Order: sequence, then C-alpha cells, then structure tokens
Amino acid sequence: MAGLLQALVGASEKAAQIARLCRREEPLFQLLVAEKTGTDRNRRFLQDFKTLADVLIQEVIKHDLGKEFPELQGHIHGEESNEFKNGQGETVAVQVCATPGDTAALLLSVLEPERAAAELLAAAVHQDVTLEDAEVAKVTLNIPPQDLAIWIDPIGEGVLGAGGFGGPSPHHGWTPLNPAAPTDSTNEYIGGREDVVPVDGIAPAGLRSALVLIGAYDRHMGCPVLGVINEPFFHRDPLTHRWQGRYHWGVAYGDTRLSSLSPPPLRPVSRLVLSRAEAGPVRAALGALGGDGLRFAAGAGYKMLCVILGLADAFVLSESSTFAWDSCAPHAILRALGGGVVALAGALRARRVGDTGPPPELLYNHPAEGVVGAERWANRGGLVAYVHPQHLEAVLATL
Repeated sequence: MAGLLQALVGASEKAAQIARLCRREEPLFQLLVAEKTGTDRNRRFLQDFKTLADVLIQEVIKHDLGKEFPELQGHIHGEESNEFKNGQGETVAVQVCATPGDTAALLLSVLEPERAAAELLAAAVHQDVTLEDAEVAKVTLNIPPQDLAIWIDPIGEGVLGAGGFGGPSPHHGWTPLNPAAPTDSTNEYIGGREDVVPVDGIAPAGLRSALVLIGAYDRHMGCPVLGVINEPFFHRDPLTHRWQGRYHWGVAYGDTRLSSLSPPPLRPVSRLVLSRAEAGPVRAALGALGGDGLRFAAGAGYKMLCVILGLADAFVLSESSTFAWDSCAPHAILRALGGGVVALAGALRARRVGDTGPPPELLYNHPAEGVVGAERWANRGGLVAYVHPQHLEAVLATL
C-alpha cells in the first residue's frame, strides 16, 4: 500500500508538471492562448488542444499506475474519452507509447503541423518523477490493489486551456468524439486568471481552482479509501514568475485514518462554500445558517479542498452536477480527517421519515441506471462535504 500511495502522489506530480508546462513553454502556450484570433478555425483548434492536453494527462496517470500495479489495469477510470479524429478523418486513440518518439509521432498525428508542441508533450509524458517525501515513503498499509479501482479528474474538472471558450465544433475532422461539458472551473481556468484575490483564503475564481484529483475506492463496497489532491497552480514565484504546486493525501481504510493534513479546528459558526449557480431558496436557507456569510468558488473539487483545509466548514450542492471523478479523491481525504461526503437528497429523505442513523455517503462503484454517458456517474441529488459532524447536522437540519 505504501507503494500505491507513492505512485498516486507521483502520478499527480507528473500531471501537475504537464499542466504547468502547457502554460510555460512557448509552442504549447501558443496553442493555449487566443493569439491566433480572427478565424473560426483557430478558435476551434484552441478548444481541441485544451481537450487533447486534458486527455493526455489522464492517459499518463492511467499508464503509470497500470504499469506499476497490473492489478489495477481495467479499473482506472477517467472523465475523458481518449479518441480524436485527425486532419485525415482518422480516429486516433491518445495513449502513452513505448518511447518518447512514438508518443510524439502519435500526438503529431493529431497536432499536425505543431511538431515542437508534440515533442514537448511527449518528453513530459516519459519523464521520471522523483518523489522526495519521507512522510509518504513511511506509510505502510495492507490494502490489496486488486480490491481497488481509481477515479481520475486529470486537471481541474476537465480544464486545460487559456483564452476564450467556444463549445466544441467540427472542423477539419478535429473534434473529440466525446468532449466533456464545461464546468464553472473550466471557464475560470480557460480564462487563465492569475491575479484573483482570495477571500478568507478561498479563491473565488482563477487558476487556483484547477486541481489534479486521483481517488482510489473499494471495488466491492464503493467507499473511497485513498485520495490525492494536487494544486498545480498554488503559488506563483514573484522572481521567476513560474507556478509552483503542492499536494495533499489521505487514507481511510477500516479503522485506519492517515493524512498529510490535520483536521481543522471546529468553528463555532458555520462558514459555507457554494457554487455560484446554487438555487436561490438553498442559498437563502444556508445564508441564515452561516453567520459568517457564504463563500463562492469555482470547481467542486476545489470547494471540497476548501473544506479539507478548514477554509470552509461545509460545501453544499443541491444539484446533480458533480461526478464520481470530482468527489472520490476529496471524499477519501475528508474521511481520513473524520468527515465525509453525504448524498444530500438521500440524507434529507432519511430525516423526513425519522431515520436517525448515519446519513448515506457517496459510493463510487455502481453507475446510475436508466441514463447514459457521463450522467451514469453523476452524484445524483446533490451532496454535503464536511469534516465535523456538527456542521453536517446543522446543514441537514436547516434544509
């Protein structure tokens, strides 16, 4: 298990490096920023590169984890489809090849004629990431990898881009076959806002909300047992102007609770973080509960991170607008800290019939019936993420 934790952290670090690379290296940055304005082709090309880079990060994580732990192969799931159509109308499955040259050739078949960009990405994909973290190295737990499966959100809920956003449109055969729908954090990161001032430590928008999320769950029970959250854009060095990141992890397996973080102190008055799109009646009810006021931020994973770090006491969402890949990793860390993520609609139903038992938590091993595509893995009926049960109780009682 120690090796698996190290592998997940290492994979998140490589993913974060690729995300930063796309903003730092000129051939890649030229594909991210909207400098080639004035033609419809360039706007669509921009969106396709964003999706390609996002998919590539996902496939790197799947490759590296599957190579080190063959028991996980076929059980590593991500948000994105890895299939694209190139300029010749051929379907290309984005994957990590045997050598950097082979990977560069595959990427060039989609990115043509951007050879320098393809070679930069391929080099990053095949680099070795050395993890020098004594705390991670000394974690020893006996969790058989064959009992686990993985959910990946490759970078900020499907976000890797800058400049304007346009919905995916067919052009020159260059459109992903199954593009993910944009989320609020998608728009924030594509906008590339680097100067957003945090409010009480919570960044309401911008690059800070873009995260790499890798969560392991029990294949049979569905509960999350291990999570890694990587913040690729945590801090920008004032001298070099380069972004620096950090990561957090947690293990919740049986009676074992371990984390790189300590549980935040219990705040006497709840501070809640919500989506800007939260329904008016819910906002009004929770506004009366939160004496310290409501906070708003982009991205479900980022809002859960705010709870993990003690910047907020709970993240409440009444809609079915998050997915298994958004919540699995944060959920594992919250469990490690003594909290969790409950299914809001199910918890409220239980309250109405007088059930005083523990409210139902989100599970990750069974898709919803009667729906297709990504909706099979939606966290239906909303959620509440919390560390201290007192804050969960206050939210459920209020709603």
